Amino acid sequence: MRKIRFEFGLVALDAELLQTPTADAIWKKLPIRAEVLRWGEEVYFEVPVAIKRDSGTRAIVERGEIAYWPDGNSIAIGFGRTPISAPGEIRLASPCNIWAKAIGDVRYLNRVPAGAPVNVSPV
Repeated sequence: MRKIRFEFGLVALDAELLQTPTADAIWKKLPIRAEVLRWGEEVYFEVPVAIKRDSGTRAIVERGEIAYWPDGNSIAIGFGRTPISAPGEIRLASPCNIWAKAIGDVRYLNRVPAGAPVNVSPV
């Protein structure tokens, strides 16, 4: 199984890639360096990948699912409520492709401020 690591300064998160075209496209572009943006309890950042929505896109995700946001060519990791979430859900801005699953607790991403650098690389 392919694994990647997100490094946000002192906070690191590993993830396992799923068997999807989105995961394949992102894997081919590694390593990726970007700057973090925040939207409620979500971190996201632009990546050099342009992929359309796949058949399984959705806006409501489970904690630990890592998404690709086609509307912004970005990786999005929700770890709690966003400004449009209903109680008890993690709702991204619009439907996203789910392409990886975090290993560990994504709630540590709450420590990552907007503007922080992020490096994504294979493990």
